[in-house]
Amino acid sequence: MEVRGRCWKFGDNIPTDQIVRSDRALAPMEEIVRHVLETLNPAFAREVKPGDILVAGKHFGQSSGRAIAPKALRATGIGAVVVEYAARLFYRNCFEIGLPLLECPGITAGVEDGDVLAVDIAAGTIRNETRGRVFYARPVDPFLRRMLQAGGIIPLAAELAEE
Repeated sequence: MEVRGRCWKFGDNIPTDQIVRSDRALAPMEEIVRHVLETLNPAFAREVKPGDILVAGKHFGQSSGRAIAPKALRATGIGAVVVEYAARLFYRNCFEIGLPLLECPGITAGVEDGDVLAVDIAAGTIRNETRGRVFYARPVDPFLRRMLQAGGIIPLAAELAEE
């Protein structure tokens, strides 16, 4: 599975409350999507395109374990999240809804906002096509890769029930 798109770069220590503000968490998803990451980059929700790649630093998705944050990111159409390090619950929530997430130490130093990235989830590679650099992410557990291929935990459970 490979996705290619514009890099949206963010920094370190981004809690789920900055991905989706708590006062918006119970709104309909079409409303939430219009405000994703608005306090960090107001242009993100307006300009993100399907397949774009969100890149961030350490401790992405920390704080609350509300699953609305990865669901809102997925609803924007982004193709993958690539971070230096994700909060454990956020990491697992991404796979459970079918949103690819790779942890790649050093990625934020090697990309800039607007670069074109190609992310190969199975191989764990991130190619910065703008700068001609390749980065290698930590391997994703085969079970989690299978969950992604199925589209999340619910479709995977249906597949497993048929086996």
